[in-house]
Amino acid sequence: TWCKKSNSFVVVVFSSSQIKMQNEAGENVDIYCPRKCSYTNNLISAKDHASVQINVADIDETTGHATGTFKTYALCGALRGMGEADDALNRLAAQDKITHGLAQ
Repeated sequence: TWCKKSNSFVVVVFSSSQIKMQNEAGENVDIYCPRKCSYTNNLISAKDHASVQINVADIDETTGHATGTFKTYALCGALRGMGEADDALNRLAAQDKITHGLAQ
């Protein structure tokens, strides 16, 4: 990942030399966290409103219940516009051994 997500407020500190973004703990943070498409590795721009981020839950094989952890996939709008997002998600899930034998 490129930046950390925080649940606390972001405080802007103005100084004469530069502007710093800090949270309540005093750590430097960024507002914009760029993402990359999980399938094409292209950067997803801030103006790509067709892009999606999907969290796929990890399942316990013995009980069949969600474990509380997940894998995150980001798909760019260009991939969705070509109608290839479903195939891309199947291939990524097969690559991570979430689905067994669906994508060849």
